[in-house]
Amino acid sequence: MIEDTETIDEFLARRSADVEEAVRKAAAAEIMPRFRQLGAHEIDQKSGPHDLVTDADREAERHLTEVLTRLLPGSVVVGEEAVHADPTTYEAIRGDAPVWIVDPVDGTRQFVHGQDGFCTLIALARHGVVYASWTYAPARDQLATAVRGQGAYLDGERLFAGAPAAGSPLRIATSHPDYTTDEQKRALLGLWADGTAPRACGSAGLEYLAVARGESDATAFSWELAWDHAAGLLLVEEAGGAHLTLTDEPFRITGGNSLPFTAARDAATARTVRGLLSGTA
Repeated sequence: MIEDTETIDEFLARRSADVEEAVRKAAAAEIMPRFRQLGAHEIDQKSGPHDLVTDADREAERHLTEVLTRLLPGSVVVGEEAVHADPTTYEAIRGDAPVWIVDPVDGTRQFVHGQDGFCTLIALARHGVVYASWTYAPARDQLATAVRGQGAYLDGERLFAGAPAAGSPLRIATSHPDYTTDEQKRALLGLWADGTAPRACGSAGLEYLAVARGESDATAFSWELAWDHAAGLLLVEEAGGAHLTLTDEPFRITGGNSLPFTAARDAATARTVRGLLSGTA
């Protein structure tokens, strides 16, 4: 547990390996046995046909909630499925306790369709600051981790986002039109410009990983639910990238952001994409 005199950094130095083990075990026990094996009775809709939840989501979140709060007594979990059941639990992100922000299956649509582009996302935060994150793609056996001030890693190898190649179109993953308001659609249309190559995003967590690896240049997202962004934003930051909202401020996991926002391989690219979104480029 975190003692009265222990910092989150000190906790992470002692227990990061245990969090890695927890995410791997949750995926092995609750997600992968259901991958390409889901029955119709194991899939439900939440807000509509594009917003799916499965037994894998629910059981993996339950598993992680039990293990993570045991690893760090006094901490709380803000998980996608728990918040769906009780929206008031989201307020814990703004509270005083250390908070585990959990998306048990990010990319549920891909998971349901038997595609390997899904992952489990975990971030540890307090007072709106993300201290560590874990992005685990179990079907690909890839684990990306980041600790604030200590870099980003994929399977133990340091990640450096770098900068886009001069003269190459900017590769930008954007919010799917199904999840945007009319105003956000107009902002995102700014990305269709000379020198860009926008496309609809898949799993948000894996899109952030692609930016951190330098395989994609930027994201442009129109929603701010912390479980989709907290882990990936720290990963991008620690790989040398940057993120900006329309008001030229970094994205805040506590909310109140001006949307859409971008995360990019470097600060210059973030400013370019923000300009396209705001119509000032």
